[in-house]
Amino acid sequence: MQTCVGTARKCALVPPNVDISRRPRVVHVVTSDLAVKLMRGQLQYLEHNGFDVTVICSPGKWVEAVGRREGVQIIELPMAREIAPLRDLMSLCRLCRIIRTLRPAVTNVGTPKAGLLAGFAAWMNRVPCRVYTLRGLRFETMNGLKRRLLVCTERLACHFADRVICVSPSLREKAIAFGLTGRDRTVVFGSGSSNGVDASRFASTPERVRQAAELRCKLGIPPQAPVLGFVGRLTRDKGISELVESFLRLGHEFPDLRLLLLGLSEEEDLLDLRTRRCLKAHPRVVLAGEVADTAPYYALMDVLALPSHREGFPNVVLEAYAAGKPVVAARATGIVDAVVNGETGLLFPVGDVAALTSALQMLLSDKASARKFGCAGQELIKREFRQEMIWEALNEEYRRMHLNKGSVTAAGADDGGVRFESGN
Repeated sequence: MQTCVGTARKCALVPPNVDISRRPRVVHVVTSDLAVKLMRGQLQYLEHNGFDVTVICSPGKWVEAVGRREGVQIIELPMAREIAPLRDLMSLCRLCRIIRTLRPAVTNVGTPKAGLLAGFAAWMNRVPCRVYTLRGLRFETMNGLKRRLLVCTERLACHFADRVICVSPSLREKAIAFGLTGRDRTVVFGSGSSNGVDASRFASTPERVRQAAELRCKLGIPPQAPVLGFVGRLTRDKGISELVESFLRLGHEFPDLRLLLLGLSEEEDLLDLRTRRCLKAHPRVVLAGEVADTAPYYALMDVLALPSHREGFPNVVLEAYAAGKPVVAARATGIVDAVVNGETGLLFPVGDVAALTSALQMLLSDKASARKFGCAGQELIKREFRQEMIWEALNEEYRRMHLNKGSVTAAGADDGGVRFESGN
């Protein structure tokens, strides 16, 4: 276990004499460093509004960059994503020790494993305000014993929390329907998402157009070739097999079509052999891998496809909107809150390859409709998915919980008049 404090200084363990500020301390705990990357700007905002912020996550390549950019304390602590009893017990013991040392006013835990382990550690150490951020339901695409275990894990994570932040309205309804928690303990900020989107990062500018042209050359994509894009994990539950099959069907009508995939495969949800062979061997499939900056890649795309079987709230849809791109996506949990069918994109039934192919064919052929959907997406994020809306609502929720527990409120924070959906 290592710790990284703002400037990426590291040491072996959290020092026992760590300086506990008079400002309320918020501890965010997630399983992966990628989840921390998705908190861009949020952590810094909380620091500027009166909280001392610490993040606990598994080691990863994004950790140091996040610590430097956000100016917060990062503690690296290995946590297995899958069920691993011995490693989980070790992680739990370390989490209990760290939380007991830091004495946070608020803990916010996310992802099932961190929700269970860190949620229990916070409960055991009597943290006054405990939050669980529900970013999705992995068990939606599971069966048998593993599904039952994941349902139990989610129920326990919700039980240890005073408040469950759901990142989309449909996710909230699913959580209640499965009996994970009660409506009065849940909240959705605005129209959903965990962090909104910084539209300026993805907007079409002369510099972005230049970068996209250079990428086309680098990736071997002809200047006029249409590009079908995907951003995310290359796994079965993301619908990659359906996407590849649809791409093959579209090849008869669009012989120059490229399938551009950003992301990595995972052993835990490995694609079928036929799909893997196609991704590796097909001359018009472009595997870009995991990239630090996705913005130039969105600029390359004509359409973003998201055939996922489940989501919490798909940030990639907001990023595509910011870049002015239309979206074709499955009618799954979380996605239905991001895509306005017939206005910002097209929805199709989960797993329906024929419907996916038809929707993609329509947008690849009808450039006017594609542009219209892209513009509508840009307007949608300006109205409903600005990052500041989420940050202000989160800050207000922390302060409200803190006050209700009879603790000292966050110094210098302002309510900001933010409204959000609540079960209360």
